[in-house]
Amino acid sequence: MASLRTLTRSFSGWVFFCCCCCFALLLSSPLPSKKAGVVPNAHQACRLREINFQQPYIRNRTYTLAKMASASDQDTDNRLIGQQIYINIRENNRCYMMKRVAEVIVKDVLLTVAKDQYPYAEEVAQFMASLTSELSRCRFSGNREHIEKNLEEMKRKMKQLGENGKNKAIGELDLLFDYIENACTDASKKGGNKKKN
Repeated sequence: MASLRTLTRSFSGWVFFCCCCCFALLLSSPLPSKKAGVVPNAHQACRLREINFQQPYIRNRTYTLAKMASASDQDTDNRLIGQQIYINIRENNRCYMMKRVAEVIVKDVLLTVAKDQYPYAEEVAQFMASLTSELSRCRFSGNREHIEKNLEEMKRKMKQLGENGKNKAIGELDLLFDYIENACTDASKKGGNKKKN
């Protein structure tokens, strides 16, 4: 009988100890976000899954389309998508910048006459549109002035070149693909694709 009492006291002591530990853990754990599905910070909203860029099919389609268009591009002095797009842009705003560039290229180039002129243009447009949709919560931080200025400069240059400007934009889709991958995934930190100039 005495051993039963001792066993009962030991068991209730352990139960009390476990309850106290669980309560302490519960108090120290962070509270969940009040709004379900809301991204906790802007950095996470400006991230794409690397798997988007690991699909050989869409990478080949994009690069092939760019190669076809650049073969007829006689203007080697101008570049629409290059390091100049990042002038005065902080690193944490580069993904937002590339999202905006992709939106312009899809709307003003790929979904216009290009879809009738080039094979794969519609597929690549759909892929780029899916990326910008996934980045819909991606916002800039700080001053927006430089982002808008660089974007307007790209659009001005494209308009100035006329139809060849659209052709040049299609010819630089491989650059756009790489820039988005580097700015919006962790590929560059892991030694992924290097940015082209």
